Parts: sequence; C-alpha cells; structure tokens
Amino acid sequence: MNNCVLIGIFDGVHAGHQELLLRAKSHGKVSALTFYPHPTQIFAPERTAMQLLPLEDRVRQLKLHGADEVVVMDFTEEFAALSPDEFIDEVLVKKLAATHVVVGENFTFGHKAEGTAHYLQGVKKGFKTTIVKLSENRGNPISSTRIRGLIFDGEVERAGELLTRNHYLVGPVVHGEKRGRAIGYPTANIGLDALACIPADGVYAGWLTVAKNRWPAAISIGTNPTFPGVRGRQVEAYALDQTDLDLYEESAIIEFGWRLRDTLKFESIDSLLIQIKEDCDKAAELTGFTRVN
Repeated sequence: MNNCVLIGIFDGVHAGHQELLLRAKSHGKVSALTFYPHPTQIFAPERTAMQLLPLEDRVRQLKLHGADEVVVMDFTEEFAALSPDEFIDEVLVKKLAATHVVVGENFTFGHKAEGTAHYLQGVKKGFKTTIVKLSENRGNPISSTRIRGLIFDGEVERAGELLTRNHYLVGPVVHGEKRGRAIGYPTANIGLDALACIPADGVYAGWLTVAKNRWPAAISIGTNPTFPGVRGRQVEAYALDQTDLDLYEESAIIEFGWRLRDTLKFESIDSLLIQIKEDCDKAAELTGFTRVN
C-alpha cells in the first residue's frame, strides 16, 4: 500500500496545512508526522511560540482534514541530533515505510536543520518527494506565526479566516472573584495552559461549550480595571441569558467569533452594566441568538 508521509508541526492545522493534506491525499494513505513539544521548547524556551491548538486537538484536526493516521514523535535533544540521512533512514524508511513524502517549501530537518525540502527531494530511498509552495491569502503566506500575530492583535475574524474555523481556547472552569454573579452576569473563568494563544484584551462575541452544550456568549479578556485591586489577565465567558449554570471543574471551550471593543475602565457599576447589556445584545445579534430579555 502506498504510504504518503506529510511532515510538519501543523500548529493550528490552518488553511495552508489543509492544502498540504489535500495534496498528500492524492498519493495514497496519509500518515501525518508531527512533533511534540515544539523544537523551540528544547533549544530556546524563552522564544517558545504560543500554541494555536493543544496537541490532542491538533491530532483531531489533522484527522478531520484527511490524515489517516497521525504519528507524534517526541522532540528531544537526542532526536534533534539525528543527521538528515539518519532521520530519513530511521524515521521515513524504517518506521513509516514512506512511498511518498509531502512537505512545505520551507521545511527543514535533521541536526541544526541541515536538511531541506530540496535535499529530501534528491534522496533515492524508495520514496518520492513533493514540495508544496506555501498557500497565500491576500498576497501573504498563510503561517501559524501570522495567525498568532492576528490573534494577539485581537483580529479574531481574520485569524478565523486563515484557520477556516473560530480560534478557541480550552481549559477547566475555575473559581474567580464571582463579581459577574453579583451583578447578574455570571461568567465561566477558564484556567489556561501557559502556552495558550490568548487574544488581545477586550470584549468578544462567540460561544462557550461545555459537554454537549454550546451557548452564544459574550467573552471578556483582561484584568477587570473597573474594580480595585491587582489581578492577572482573566478569560471569562458569559453564556447569554444563562444564570444558573454550575460549571466549576468542567472542561470548557471558548470560541472567538468577533471582537466587540477594547477593555474599558468604568466610573461606576451602573455605567458598566449599561455597557455589558450592549455587549450582550451585540453578541446575540452576531451569533443569531434571540434574547429572553
């Protein structure tokens, strides 16, 4: 059986990665080879990029977009020390029995990234190599780095266009200060991994999902400057018109559909409540939700 090996980090499994998967699919069974943790976590942890997707979601998205299997290799210093030829022999030939390999044009591998896509293409080891030019959007290559930049700037709609889905965060619902509950807008505060790719501070419209429930939501990111005290950044979502939910310790997904506004400091609770109602009304309009009040 033909076994096409597609190689990459695939953070986000964005539109460019999906093009690679489509190309690989034309050469037979697709084995997506990815690595964890990201190489920078081994060699330059201070420069480690935030993750667009947790590993298990990366695997799920790869399969959703055409991979027949996903092989996750531990990226260790020992693995990184393999020469390009050792990587080819040990991984592509012996472990994966590749008959075809598909990589992006910027792909590098082996010790000190000495192997390139064109080097791989010239190897005679029983497989052929296809090099795919990076997909572009509005004249610029689609890349995980570009998408992270959009998210950090709060441009979640543009990021979603390149991801072909809403950017989302996953984490347990944790206890917060419970101020939202006190003012009639109870929020689910999400505990996040240190590498979670969090959008810029502000208010967003999107969805909150817990188990089989997916509620339209108004989402706040920031430090709640209206209230006294010093606190870290919080990501919290109010499921529109849901006031009696008990979600603590449940795993939650927060999807970002639209950015509504910047974080503001209000002079009074009354002015804050007026703005929250406007935010919720706008979130309802964007998500197609009919409010009960």
